[in-house]
Amino acid sequence: MKIERIGGIKTGSGGQSLPFCQATKASGFVFVSGQVAMDETGEIVTGGIVTETRQTMANIEDILNKAGCTFADVVKVNVWLDDPRDFQGFNRVYAEYFGDCPPARTCVRSALNVDAKVEIDMIAYKPQ
Repeated sequence: MKIERIGGIKTGSGGQSLPFCQATKASGFVFVSGQVAMDETGEIVTGGIVTETRQTMANIEDILNKAGCTFADVVKVNVWLDDPRDFQGFNRVYAEYFGDCPPARTCVRSALNVDAKVEIDMIAYKPQ
């Protein structure tokens, strides 16, 4: 089985090196690491759950594209929300990306390790 790392080590807030790759490809699967609403400077965007969800999904879309995938290839999503009151706002944005045929999903409330409202990871499948 060939394993390919996508995106290399990422830089976070204050130039901190984050010890994980953006995604890993293995046997047709693409495992996207947990993503937050981090901009290109490594800072979390502000503006509430809608803004953070859009930025997080944009970050994931970029990673999927690097792996040769789109949201149509996503088979499983895990979501962590810092505040359950953000669930409806999150769902409105999320639905824009998956429409009437969303993948399997888990969504739980959890304190996040960074000052973000949402973290998302995904698994895509695209046979080689």
